[in-house]
Amino acid sequence: MSKRDFYEILGVGRDASERDIKKAYKRLAMKFHPDRNQGDEVAAEKFKEVKEAYEVLLDPQKKAAYDQYGHAAFEQGGMGGGGFGGGAGADFGDIFGDVFGDIFGGGRRGGGGQSRAQRGSDLRYNMELTLEEAVRGISKEIEVPTLIQCDTCHGSGAKKGTSPETCGTCHGHGQVQMRQGFFAVQQTCPTCHGSGKVIKEPCNVCHGKGRKQKTKTLSVKIPAGVDTGDRIRLSGEGEAGEMGAPAGDLYVQVHVKDHHIFERDGNNLYCEVPVSFAMAALGGEVEVPTLDGRVSLKIPEETQTGRMFRMRGKGVKGVRGGGVGDLIVKLLVETPVKLSSRQKELLREFDESCGGDAANRHKPKSEGFFNGVKKFFDDLTS
Repeated sequence: MSKRDFYEILGVGRDASERDIKKAYKRLAMKFHPDRNQGDEVAAEKFKEVKEAYEVLLDPQKKAAYDQYGHAAFEQGGMGGGGFGGGAGADFGDIFGDVFGDIFGGGRRGGGGQSRAQRGSDLRYNMELTLEEAVRGISKEIEVPTLIQCDTCHGSGAKKGTSPETCGTCHGHGQVQMRQGFFAVQQTCPTCHGSGKVIKEPCNVCHGKGRKQKTKTLSVKIPAGVDTGDRIRLSGEGEAGEMGAPAGDLYVQVHVKDHHIFERDGNNLYCEVPVSFAMAALGGEVEVPTLDGRVSLKIPEETQTGRMFRMRGKGVKGVRGGGVGDLIVKLLVETPVKLSSRQKELLREFDESCGGDAANRHKPKSEGFFNGVKKFFDDLTS
């Protein structure tokens, strides 16, 4: 037996974690494995040395004894006479399962352990709401087709009075190991399909599945302020799990329908309000709709079409908290239609009265626009 320090052999410190020990062993075992160094007695001896160090340092009991007594702990039948032969029993295939399982989240199942039954699938329900419902909140009943636990076998899948038995192929592990050279690959057991159990007498109601189809009626409370894209999770209301495993969740996906007056952007609301030509020119007051009723908006004289007015606190209080948004009102000046002869005559007189040297004074945007057009064409011809 090697008398070199086991920590030195693996190249790890005395405070090394189990993961560090496994990674060190994997690296050295690949380097000195006899299959990769055929005929090299030095490499074979180093591989044996690495394996001995790994088997001791990975076993908590042996590691504690080695830390206290060194190699003497395993001489003359120390540690219960087990030596290295009957201890951890790790080989190169085992460490690949351990290390790769740690890295990718799978892990190696312990001896005699049971495979965990698979959790039920999550479900999604698309719910359409009006703007008013989304802003104020509402409770709605929905019907969801799903898989529920069989109430005859209580999810086990076995006939009443019987129970699933441990799989004879994988012995309850849910996985079998396939070897190729010095690599070991774990695969799902073909007999139990990873469950670790087999059902010899299936339930007469669910036919061994442990679940059955049913349409559930659920009451969903929609909080005030939700918007399109928000999700509400109902824990445990998804599909029932296999073999009595926990059910998945139900996610209610919110979609707010378009509104004929308002448009929502975050916590703010937008709407367009038409006003007459005379009101825009002379000023006045107009009624504006809000989600809480009508309010009066004062229009200053000489207001141009497209001007925006902000009505603070008339928007939406978001579901995630914060203050209430605003209502943004956009004024649209309407052009008169279906005019009588007299009305047309009055408009012509008005237009003529705005002509002459003072024309630009009455048309604040026209001068800038036409000057810009003239400059544009001048630049094209220059």
